[in-house]
Amino acid sequence: MDRKIRVGIIGCGGIAGAHIGGYKTLTDIAEVVACCDIDGAKAERYANAHGIPAHYVDYKEMFEKENLDAVSVCTWNAAHAPATIDALNAGINVLCEKPMAMNTQQALAMKEAAEKNGKLLMIGFVRRFGNDADILKKFIDEGTMGDVYYAKATYLRRNGFPGGWFGDKEYSGGGPLIDLGVHVIDLCRYLAGGPKPVSVFGVTYGNLGPNRAVSAGRQQWSVSKNALGIDFKYTVEDFATALIRFDNGMTISVEASFNLNIKHDIGNIEIFGTKGGARVDPQIELFTDMNGMFVDVRPSGDTALNFDGLFAREVRHFVECVRGEKECISTADDGVTLMRILDAIYKSAETGEDVKIEY
Repeated sequence: MDRKIRVGIIGCGGIAGAHIGGYKTLTDIAEVVACCDIDGAKAERYANAHGIPAHYVDYKEMFEKENLDAVSVCTWNAAHAPATIDALNAGINVLCEKPMAMNTQQALAMKEAAEKNGKLLMIGFVRRFGNDADILKKFIDEGTMGDVYYAKATYLRRNGFPGGWFGDKEYSGGGPLIDLGVHVIDLCRYLAGGPKPVSVFGVTYGNLGPNRAVSAGRQQWSVSKNALGIDFKYTVEDFATALIRFDNGMTISVEASFNLNIKHDIGNIEIFGTKGGARVDPQIELFTDMNGMFVDVRPSGDTALNFDGLFAREVRHFVECVRGEKECISTADDGVTLMRILDAIYKSAETGEDVKIEY
């Protein structure tokens, strides 16, 4: 494709700022020509702040008027499926923020719409585009760690409820598991080569609530009406944990929290293979043995996740895929698989039983 990709942004909240930042690094091959939000004032402010020519309240009107090639769906989770499906049916490629949808049924409908219309549906698993993922994947793919059979995916906050719709299950679909855990579960599965999940056992707790204390630099979040008069409730879990089993024998242990009585926030992954193990916390360390000795190895340079340019790499990949220059590494299939895992964990937590994942 010789001309620039015409892009629209659906949803003008916090994450939309990361997406527009990515597109601004691609002015030679892409241009954001319109944005949309159900809060018209927010859409106008976003458009003015980023020099976007047009803004809308109704994304269908945006589709009709703007001749778009692609959109970023940056809405609350409950709107991911309808906005994505409508865009795909309008012949527009979609980069949809994680989680893909509210449940597996919605995710499958999104995937079907992409296939029916012959358009790209990429899911925003941004951790796949981190420098740390690139480095660790090279070690795994080249056989340094042997066969990966176990991983620990941890994303814990002591006092980290984001506020607003994130706490209302009607809009979010769940709490820290679907918001935070999805990142580290997907990253571990991606690094391990994408095995197929077959069963889970999960537990969730809702013991602490959204607000407990105030520390320096952290405010109390108000769970109340937004600018549109929507009265958000707090109906999600504080903490979730699960064990996920895959068809190749691998297992992933996951922990995710908005609020938990820990000393400090923790966000790391650990990968264990037959020849070595690795930890990202935040630097990458490898653990193996050589010549009858245990050896701990830290690759030279800064291997911690660099958030500067992280979304730009994700957005560039999306645009290059739309232009037919790259093959997508964060597909609708990946999104559906993660939704199957999340659904199974929540079901297991509700029933207290191991849940087999059906296909």
